[in-house]
Amino acid sequence: MSWAVEEWKEGLSPRVLQKIHELESQVDKFKKERQQKQYQLETLEAALQKQKQKVENEKNESAILKRENQSLMELCDNLEKAKQKISHDLQVKESQVNIQSGQLNSCKKDIERLEQELKR
Repeated sequence: MSWAVEEWKEGLSPRVLQKIHELESQVDKFKKERQQKQYQLETLEAALQKQKQKVENEKNESAILKRENQSLMELCDNLEKAKQKISHDLQVKESQVNIQSGQLNSCKKDIERLEQELKR
């Protein structure tokens, strides 16, 4: 088959044959370069897709973390409010205990005074 490809070159001058050979060499070189560039392009496209997927995954993870952070902030706010309520309740109860302790001491003094009066 290659002999048929070469047939058209018969009878051409050596200078023209040399130029044809140079052009064929350039064509082969360009074909190889094109294949290399095509491979590089495919490799870069694959890397780009991988990076896009990675970015998408990071965005999804970021959204999940933002929601989790929001939820934790709300939980902290609720816990802080509960803590403040408990602290207020504790202060109220301590105040009541102090009042009752004062009343108890007053009653004890009254009892002691009354006992002293009874002894007299």
